[in-house]
Amino acid sequence: MSKQDTVVRFENVSFKYGEEKVILNEVNFNVRRHSKITIMGQNGAGKSTIFKLLMGKLKPQSGKIHIDQSATVAIAEQVVPEEMMDLTLLEYFKTAFAEENYKIEKDIANVFEIVNLDLPLDKNVRDLSGGQKARLLLAYALIQEPDILLLDEPTNNLDKEGIEHLTNFLTYYWNTCIVISHDADFLNAFTDGVLNVDVYTKKVEQFVGNYFDVIDQISAHIERQRLQNARITKSIKDRFEKVNKLGGKSVAMRRLANKVRKDIEEDRENMVEIRRDDRTIPEFVIPYQHLSNPLVTIKEVTFLRDGKVQSRNVDKVMGRGSRMIISGPNGIGKSTLLKSFLDGKGVEFQEDLRIGYYSQDFSELDFDQTGIESLQSVAHDTDRQELFSIAGSFLLPGELLQNKVRSLSEGQKGLLCYARFVAQKPGLLIMDEPTNHINFRHLPVIAKAVSEFKGALILISHIPEFIEQIGDADEIDLTSL
Repeated sequence: MSKQDTVVRFENVSFKYGEEKVILNEVNFNVRRHSKITIMGQNGAGKSTIFKLLMGKLKPQSGKIHIDQSATVAIAEQVVPEEMMDLTLLEYFKTAFAEENYKIEKDIANVFEIVNLDLPLDKNVRDLSGGQKARLLLAYALIQEPDILLLDEPTNNLDKEGIEHLTNFLTYYWNTCIVISHDADFLNAFTDGVLNVDVYTKKVEQFVGNYFDVIDQISAHIERQRLQNARITKSIKDRFEKVNKLGGKSVAMRRLANKVRKDIEEDRENMVEIRRDDRTIPEFVIPYQHLSNPLVTIKEVTFLRDGKVQSRNVDKVMGRGSRMIISGPNGIGKSTLLKSFLDGKGVEFQEDLRIGYYSQDFSELDFDQTGIESLQSVAHDTDRQELFSIAGSFLLPGELLQNKVRSLSEGQKGLLCYARFVAQKPGLLIMDEPTNHINFRHLPVIAKAVSEFKGALILISHIPEFIEQIGDADEIDLTSL
């Protein structure tokens, strides 16, 4: 690859948080101009850290990051920063520019067309739905016309139409694009290379090919390593048996035994450290609160139609094992409806009902608590040691639980929410896009646990496969009311 073709180069880059938390160790990789690259790796491996290094928000402790001097970089982040939530859309877009942009409204109209948004510019960012915010984040990056576009979990909160629209756009996108996503089908549609961040070695492996091809390459490589080590292990065993037979014989035999011992050491040196697959959380059960039926009665729902709040009377009674899907397009008010339920509006809950809540933006978490404090705040009949054990099964080790929730990766925050459910033992789960930020390897395990939950469930999800795995469910379609 010529230097002219390279827009990004990491050269022996190392980075750590604090004194001990090593994230990247002497990492090397290149990104070609006009390529479309995905960064894959386990939650907490350092994917978002690489983006922060590219944006200059973090500096490596050693090594060099080379970015083409003529190239500009912009990022569509996972969430809108809290300090920007109360800005109008026009004010929000103005923050993308260091100098006055005199044609900003025209530029906004252009990027809105690309991301399929139609919103008044005096609307507050906070008032947008999760799907609208996801499109807004992409529009914010695109309006900067970057040479290198960074996308951090861009499909979160997007409905099927939104994902298809984004996929089509990226397929024909001309400039360099680097994507972090746990949506395997989305990635496979347009990427031509993969950077795999290994959470164990802290290295980055570079692969060429679409996403599924690379997964196959990695699996085949692991299998070759296993076979090589198996052959060496057998050779070592055979040589040991030979040494045992030769050890007590003549001087010549002992010399031969010493040579065999050296051969054994050479074999051991030829053993390779097998690259470990990303770990998948083990199967788990969400214990439920034993209460008499009904647990929930939904009496009224509210939603948006033509920009106006509408309300409709309904009569939905939910008991143990009941499932309710809330459906409708982005922007109709699904998330707002769930929040109104949590405030007791339009619903009646069984007395003393414990409610487990998964919000698409993790607003149910106190970011200033440590991980263990977050678990303790909802735990029911669960001691501290058991909480550490529960968290460990969700790949949240003890040392990580001592950190503030805000320092966790988005994927780790998602897994923390599921650990909280196990500790809480709720009677009702209210889940708003519960697959957001979650590694696709964990999703079948999570879907099984949710489907087997014996309490009641109210769910919003844009992933049809996840909904299907939940099983039979009633539905409130806000578009049909």
